[in-house]
Amino acid sequence: MLQDIQKTLWAAADKLRANVDAAEYKHIALGMIFLKFISDSFSARRAELTRRFADENDEYFLHDCDEQLLAEELEDRDYYKEVNVFWVPEGARWEALRANAKQADIGKRIDDALAILELENPSLKGILDKRYARAPLPDGKLGELVDLISTIGFGEDQGKARDILGQVYEYFLGQFASAEGKKGGQFYTPQSIVKTLVAVLDPHQGKVYDPCCGSGGMFVQSEKFIEAHGGQLGDVSIYGQESNPTTWRLAAMNLAIRGIDFNLGREPGDTFTKNQHPDLRADYILANPPFNISDWWHGSLEGDSRWVYGTPPQGNANYAWLQHMLYHLKSDGRAGIVLANGSMSSSQNSEGQIRAAMVDADVVEVMIALPGQLFFNTQIPACLWFLAKTKTTRQGEVLFIDARKLGKMISRVQCELDDEAIARIANLVKAWRGIETESTYQDIPGFCRSVKLAEIAEHGHVLTPGRYVGAEEVEDNDEDFATKMTTLTEKLGEQMAKGAELDLLIRKKLGELGYEF
Repeated sequence: MLQDIQKTLWAAADKLRANVDAAEYKHIALGMIFLKFISDSFSARRAELTRRFADENDEYFLHDCDEQLLAEELEDRDYYKEVNVFWVPEGARWEALRANAKQADIGKRIDDALAILELENPSLKGILDKRYARAPLPDGKLGELVDLISTIGFGEDQGKARDILGQVYEYFLGQFASAEGKKGGQFYTPQSIVKTLVAVLDPHQGKVYDPCCGSGGMFVQSEKFIEAHGGQLGDVSIYGQESNPTTWRLAAMNLAIRGIDFNLGREPGDTFTKNQHPDLRADYILANPPFNISDWWHGSLEGDSRWVYGTPPQGNANYAWLQHMLYHLKSDGRAGIVLANGSMSSSQNSEGQIRAAMVDADVVEVMIALPGQLFFNTQIPACLWFLAKTKTTRQGEVLFIDARKLGKMISRVQCELDDEAIARIANLVKAWRGIETESTYQDIPGFCRSVKLAEIAEHGHVLTPGRYVGAEEVEDNDEDFATKMTTLTEKLGEQMAKGAELDLLIRKKLGELGYEF
C-alpha cells in the first residue's frame, strides 16, 4: 500500500516539475513534505490533548474547563515538546497554506511559514530552505504541489507517522538521485550499500560520525539497525559534516523528521579546511566521500596532524578521506568507507606509500569488492574499506571479500545487494572476527580469504580482493561436460553449415556481376 502511495506521489510530483531541474526541485518537494509532516504532527497532538483534557480518568483532565482555559492550555508549548513535536504557530499550519494554495503569493506564504517555524523552534534554525517565492515553477504549479502533498495522510500515531514520512522521504531521495544521474550520488548513497556498511560495522551505541554525510542516509540506517537489534533510538550520538549548504539542510530535515538528535556542525563547510568536529573521536564512522576529487587541497593542510601515514597527493583526496577518518576514531573505533576501486591499487604520487604504511600499521581490517552498477547512472566500480584503530582479534591479517557476483539487477541500469547478500557478508565478517558468533570462519575460494600482512607486502600492498581470493572451485561433472560439448558441437555444425550456404550465395551473386573465382 505504501509503495503505491510513494509511486503515485512521485509520478504526480515529477509531472508538476515541468522543466525544472531535479536538483532544484528536490528541495522544493522535500521541504514541503517536511512542512506537511510537522504540521500534521502538531495537529494530531493538539487533537489528542483536547480529548485528554475532557477525560475525567486522564492525568491531563481539566476541572471546570471552559473554552478560554482549553484554548490557553492548547497553546502551552511544553505539551508538545515533551513528545518531540515541533511547535507550529497558527500562520504556519498546513491548513492555512492549503487554503491559499491558488493565491499568486503562495511561495511567499510558504517562506514566511518556514521562517516562523525556525524562529519558534531553535533546533530548526538555519536548516529550512526558504526558496519558494523564487521557485522556478510555471504559474499555478506550486499551488498544485501543495494540493498534491495535502493527500499524504500521516495519521495521529506519531510512531507510524514518522515511519511513513521516513519511507516517503527516502523514496523521493532515491528517485531524485536517479533523476539527477551522477550528481545524485553527491547527496544520496544507495540503500543496499549503506545497509552493508552498517551490517558489517554493527553499531550499537556510542558516537557515529559521517564527515561527508549528504542527506544523512548513513545515520538513518544506523538508527534502524540499532532498533532492529533491540536498542533504543538515542543509543547513538550523531555527528556529521557536509559542504553543500542545501544538502546540509536536507540532512538536517531527514534526521529531524525521525526525531533523531544530531550535530551537523555550526554550518556547512569543507571537511578538510573547516573541520566542524576537530576534537571528536567516534566509535563508528560510515562514509561515502566523493570519488577521486582533485581540487580538494589547500596550503593550510600542509603538515596537518591528520596525515599520520603520509601527506595525501594534491590531485586526489581518497587517502585524505581515509586518514581523516582514522584520525577521528576512538582507540577501539571502526570505520567503513566507500571508495573507487582505484584506491586499492593506485601507486600514483604518494598513495602507494600511504597504503603500505596503513597496512603495516594493521589498521586495515576488511576489503570488499562490490558489484558494478550499484550507483545511480554511473559505472564507476567501487569497494568498501573497513578500518580499525586497534584490532581486538585477527591482528596481522586482512579479510578480503569478492562480492562482485552477489548483485542483482533491479532495473536495466541498476544493481543492488539484497538482504540475503548483505547478511551473508556481515555474518562472514562476524565469524572471521570471532565475536558473538557460533559459526567458524573458513576461506572460500573465489569469494573470501584471510591474508597475512607479509603476503600483502609481497603483492606491493595492493588490496584488490580478486588478487587474493583465488578462483572459484568448480565440481567435476563428466556427464554435464559431455552434454555441454555435444550441444556446443551441434551448434558449431549448424553455424558452419550456414556459413557454407552463405559462402555459396555470395559467390553466386558475385558471379552474376561478372566476377570469376
